[in-house]
Amino acid sequence: MIGSKASIINAIPDTWKYLKNVIIVKVKHSGDKTTVYARPLARLIEQLQRLPGVGPKSAQRLALHILKRPEAEVEALAQALIEAKKQIGLCSVCFHLSAEPVCEICRNANRDNNTICVVADPRDVIALEKTREYKGKYHVLGGVISPIDGIGPEQLNILALQRRVNQQKPQEVILAISPSIEGETTTLYIGQLLKPFTKVTRIAFGLPVGGDLEYADEVTLARALEGRRELD
Repeated sequence: MIGSKASIINAIPDTWKYLKNVIIVKVKHSGDKTTVYARPLARLIEQLQRLPGVGPKSAQRLALHILKRPEAEVEALAQALIEAKKQIGLCSVCFHLSAEPVCEICRNANRDNNTICVVADPRDVIALEKTREYKGKYHVLGGVISPIDGIGPEQLNILALQRRVNQQKPQEVILAISPSIEGETTTLYIGQLLKPFTKVTRIAFGLPVGGDLEYADEVTLARALEGRRELD
């Protein structure tokens, strides 16, 4: 009777030392397929799989690509990762990603202090900045209200937003939060919280450029109708 894979590996003679550096990794697909990686490569693939959107095959391709690159290039990548993790934090004003106590957007005197755009995640700031249309300031909540996940207003930067509005007294707060169930809950909560102090608006959601009406869901169509405006 064939023993376990671990016992087979342990039974390899010490004279075959190069085989001791091989690990058998079970791949969770159909059947009982296995693939063999050197231990360092297996660890690299395992760590890459922890990245969002990276599956086993993508992790393997990335790992093999990294191994093919010059050592100096790989060291530069590793150093960039370490420096980014150590040096990048959150802005003390808007909670966007920053290498300084206050981010560049908050320090920029040319930005409009009369508007604050509230978003859920730093990625939303990056997306809005790419449009080059918005010239005001931002406030990053750090997520959305989600009771199922145990995330309430206390876990987000909502209290800091309320203090900021009271102190800076902006003319308008723009809510730019994705229209999911959690996003809608967060938008309604913040709207009710800030309406007594300032004008609160939300961005319009509608059809993407090139999209067809027949493929749009009811919520998207409803938002498109609500966000309609007169032709110039």
